[in-house]
Amino acid sequence: MEHLFSGNERNGAPLADRMRPRTLDEFIGQRHIVGEGKLLRRAILSDRLQSSIFFGPPGTGKTTLASIIAASTGAAFAKLNAVTSGVKELREIIDAAAKRLQLYGQPTYLLLDECHRWSRTQSDSLLPALEKGTVRFIGSTTENPMIAMTSAIVSRCRVFQFYPLSTEDVKEALRAALTDAERGFGDRKVRMDGDALELIAAVANGDCRNALNALELAVLTTAPEADGTIHITRDVAAESSQRKVIKCDEQLYYDMLSAFCKSLRGSDADAALAWFARMIYAGVDPRIIARRLIAHASEDIGLANPQAMVQAVTAADALEHIGMPEAGLSLSQAIIFLCESPKSNSVVLARDAAFADAEQSYDEPVPIYLRDTAYRGAKQLGHGVGYKYPHDYPGHWVAQEYMPPSLRGRRYYTPSGLGSEAKILENHIRRDRARRGEDPDGADRE
Repeated sequence: MEHLFSGNERNGAPLADRMRPRTLDEFIGQRHIVGEGKLLRRAILSDRLQSSIFFGPPGTGKTTLASIIAASTGAAFAKLNAVTSGVKELREIIDAAAKRLQLYGQPTYLLLDECHRWSRTQSDSLLPALEKGTVRFIGSTTENPMIAMTSAIVSRCRVFQFYPLSTEDVKEALRAALTDAERGFGDRKVRMDGDALELIAAVANGDCRNALNALELAVLTTAPEADGTIHITRDVAAESSQRKVIKCDEQLYYDMLSAFCKSLRGSDADAALAWFARMIYAGVDPRIIARRLIAHASEDIGLANPQAMVQAVTAADALEHIGMPEAGLSLSQAIIFLCESPKSNSVVLARDAAFADAEQSYDEPVPIYLRDTAYRGAKQLGHGVGYKYPHDYPGHWVAQEYMPPSLRGRRYYTPSGLGSEAKILENHIRRDRARRGEDPDGADRE
C-alpha cells in the first residue's frame, strides 16, 4: 500500500518534501512533546488526539507531524490553508465530517495551515463543529496563537509549541537524506565533508527545510568527479546555502527587544550587544533601539550617571545624521556606556508616585507665595508675598515649602546613593537637617 507521500519523487518534488518523515519514529526534533512517553506522542498512538494548535518557526515539523497523524490514525483527514480557503470550503468539510461520523463513526481531522490568518468571522464558523466534536482541529501557525488567534478557538484547543531544531537535529536530517536511496541521494555517490555538513546545518538556523534545500542544490549543481563521486566541500556548501535568516515575526521582535532591555538593566554589555546585533540582522529599525536607549538612560540609570542620557541622545543623533552601518558604532558605544553605568530607578519611582498623586489627590489652589507675579496687578492680589528667593541665601538654598498643601511632607524622589546620586543623597540629608533646625553638617544647634 502506498504511503501518504508516494509519488512525490516521480513528480519531481523537492528533497525537503520527499524526505518528510512518515512515522513518529522518523520524526526529528520536538522531543519535549513527541519523545517517548510524552503527551502528544501518547495521544497520537492511541488515536485520542483532540483539537490542537501547533505553533513555532517554519521548518520545525508542524505540517509534517499533522501528516503523520493523518497517516497513522483511522480518522479521515482534510486540509485547508487559511490564506486561500474560506467559510464555504470549511462548511463543506464540516458537513462531510458530520455525515461520516454519523454513518460510520469515523472522526475527521482538519488541518488548517496558517490558522492565524483567519478572521474572527471565519474562526467563529468553526466553533460549533469543535464544540460538538464533529471535527478534530489541528491548527498550524508561525504566530503565537495567544496573540494572533481568537480566544474562543484557543480556549478549545491544546497548544503545543514547536522550537527551532538543534544543529544536531538538522545534521541528522541531512545524513538521512544522503543515505536514503528511495527518497534521498543514497542511490548516488555523494561524499560530503564534515565541515560542509556543519556549515549547512548552522546556516539553516533550526529550519530543516532550509537545510535540505541547500543540500539538494549542492548535489544537483556539483559536477561528478571522474569516478562519479559528487564531492560537497565547505565552499560548495557555502555557495548553496542562503545567508542565515532570522525570521523576526511580531512575537520574536518583542521577545528580543525585551531581552535587550533586560540586558541593559542587568549591566550585561555583552548580552545587550548580542541582542542588538540580532535585531539589526533581522531587520529591526535601529531608531527603535535608539529610543529604548534614551528611555533606559532615565528608567534604569537616571541621576546615578547623568551622562547616560547624553550618550543615548548623541547616539540617536548620530543615527539620524550618518545612518547605518556607521551609526552602529555610536549605538554600540551608548549600549556599553549604559550597561557599565551605576543603576538607579529613582526617576521612575518618583514619576510614578507623582502622577498617581496628581490623579488621586485633592486639587487645592496654589499657595499665595508660589503664584505667578509676572503680570500687572499680581502684587495687588498678594501673589508672591512671603516667597523666599533661594539665591539670596547661603548655598543658594533656603528651607521653604513648595508642595501642594494636600501633599505636604510627601517624598517622591529618593536618591539611590549610587554614582552621582551619592552627592544628591548627601545634599538631601543636609537639607532635611536644616528643615528640622539642626546643623546641616550633623551637630545639633544650641
